[in-house]
Amino acid sequence: MRIVIKVGTSTLAHATGRLNIRRVEELCKVLSDLKNFGHEVILVSSGAIGMGVGKLNLKSRPQDIPTKQAAAAVGQCELMYTYDKLFSEYNHTVAQILLTGYDVRNEESHSHFCNTLSRLLELGVLPIINENDTVATEEIVIGDNDSLAAIVAVSAKAELLVLLSDIDGLYDKDPRNAADAKLIPVVPALSDEIMALGGEAGSGLGTGGMATKLQAARTATEAGCDMIIANGSDPHVLYGILEGESVGTRFLAGGKQ
Repeated sequence: MRIVIKVGTSTLAHATGRLNIRRVEELCKVLSDLKNFGHEVILVSSGAIGMGVGKLNLKSRPQDIPTKQAAAAVGQCELMYTYDKLFSEYNHTVAQILLTGYDVRNEESHSHFCNTLSRLLELGVLPIINENDTVATEEIVIGDNDSLAAIVAVSAKAELLVLLSDIDGLYDKDPRNAADAKLIPVVPALSDEIMALGGEAGSGLGTGGMATKLQAARTATEAGCDMIIANGSDPHVLYGILEGESVGTRFLAGGKQ
């Protein structure tokens, strides 16, 4: 199976912005095992700006563009160094691809991206993809890695997209405000009522929220790719997903009313 797995900043880093070493090590171990099993794995990784915040000892996520881009430049180095080191321990080679909105909207650039991605997978490489926050401007920004992951899944013709976040899935009410909120295990169709369940961004270090995840689900499922939202606090959840267990919320391909 060809799988795109997206990990959010809140999954990769502590609230301080510093790397959650134990969790990232476990994530790389599980992904390596999935590759050993025969799956083709593409990782869409957030965390560059968040890690840059920690590395630069900033008190919070910057609001101005130059500082965000500086933090991304610093954090991306640490992020890829860590991934390269950890995946190498399991004899897997990684490749970095940084994209902007232009790269996915321009037909020629997008074609080059798809060709490169396809060849990397043929060579047994694990591509690690992030938005190029260092150079992205308002005109070429993708905006969040939920959307990026859906674009990657469609471009790669993946069979499954998994968004690992700090939430268990989609609830019928906001679980932060409603004690009786219930997890929705399967969404067969993205109705207006389902789309209305989107909320605001959660983590202070990240940019995504349920609204961006639902938009990602629409992009992926319309292209024939199932999508799952699951809690990434324990990367072993990926085993359950690929073994057919009911984990988080699954959005079924073709699901639009």
